[in-house]
Amino acid sequence: MKDIVPSPPPIVRNDVAAVQALFQQNVVPSYGRFDIVLSHGSGSYLYDITGRRYLDLGGGIAVSSLGHGHPAITEALVEQSRKVIHTSNYYYHEPQGRLAQALVSLIGPGKCFFCNSGVEANEGLFKLARKFGHDEGRFEVITTNNSFHGRTLAGIAATGQEKVKKGFDPMVPGFRQVPYNDLAAMRAALSPATAAIMVEGIQGEGGVMPASPDYLLGLRQLCDEKKLLLLMDSVQCGHFRTGRYQSFQRILEGVAGGEKFLPDGISMAKSLGGGFPIGAFWVRAPYADLLGPGSHGSTYGGSPLACAVALKILEVIQREKLEDNARQVGDYLKSGLQALAQKCPGVIQTVRGLGLMLGIELAPNIPNLPGDSSKSQAVRFANLLHAAGLLAIPAGAQIMRFLPPINLRQVEAEEGLKLIESVVARLAG
Repeated sequence: MKDIVPSPPPIVRNDVAAVQALFQQNVVPSYGRFDIVLSHGSGSYLYDITGRRYLDLGGGIAVSSLGHGHPAITEALVEQSRKVIHTSNYYYHEPQGRLAQALVSLIGPGKCFFCNSGVEANEGLFKLARKFGHDEGRFEVITTNNSFHGRTLAGIAATGQEKVKKGFDPMVPGFRQVPYNDLAAMRAALSPATAAIMVEGIQGEGGVMPASPDYLLGLRQLCDEKKLLLLMDSVQCGHFRTGRYQSFQRILEGVAGGEKFLPDGISMAKSLGGGFPIGAFWVRAPYADLLGPGSHGSTYGGSPLACAVALKILEVIQREKLEDNARQVGDYLKSGLQALAQKCPGVIQTVRGLGLMLGIELAPNIPNLPGDSSKSQAVRFANLLHAAGLLAIPAGAQIMRFLPPINLRQVEAEEGLKLIESVVARLAG
């Protein structure tokens, strides 16, 4: 396909320090950044301003579903921007209706609300839970330890990680956490104020921890029994990343009763827009009209431009059978990482995940790991991967996540395994 816009010209001078200075002087320092200044990308690769190429197995933290510079996304942006970029949600427009229809067809009977990010989608589900329980005085949402639900005030209250709460007390009331994959703990935590339970199908920031089939089925039964909403945060683990549209669909494959499983609400974002900001939540049919006119809104949510991009991404995924690709290439990558863990247990302790949402847990106290000892092992390991030409995402102190584009080719996964092995072999030696 002919490029609609030309590729950016190469930057010949090394301007790393100048760009970093711009950030230090003008950007709020709320992120810990690696010493890489990116210029452009193509497919599964990113390039820094010195011209160095990196295989991107981080995917913008599970966002870049079609990789970088995909012509279909550019085409959708240009085509829709020539028609209309934004209208307020006082009016109807076809792209939003078509996108909602597509998502409903992939999940089940219900309706969608559109916003701009994952945490906004979660905020919508929190409001849904409060609306659901309001007349009975129920407002509480039970979440899990090591979960991550965003960085708004309600998002950090829902999140089961103390590090994101630090300095922002008092927490928004109505959220409590219990151990993940522990049905008995969830049942014991319920109170007369509980309105909903929210879990991730696979904990991402919590270390790539999948829910067990029994846990998901047990939560559905518990919510039915206690008349609670079962909400799933699928911001990171959804949108075909695991080899099915939603991670719970992959986890429950072939499990008795799994084909009937549906949560009451699902939050989505990240891969949905492939890098263009869009979030959404789906609500199951019995509760889809709880949030009536005036009860929730988003100025930019569901814009014609955002919805056109998301629809184009769905079209590419279905045409190129990327659901199958995520499964097949993910299985290949996971097998290679498992073999590496068996070969070098002093560096890689465990490998886990599904499809193209994979994590390796580093062994504690790797003796030869270079770098600033005040930094976590995961950050120091990431720096070694960067030096080798590969990008990945730390999760906590010991976990490295691999969240590449779902159109990653097997030859690229093979290249990634060789780069990871070169780093691991150095540490094991």
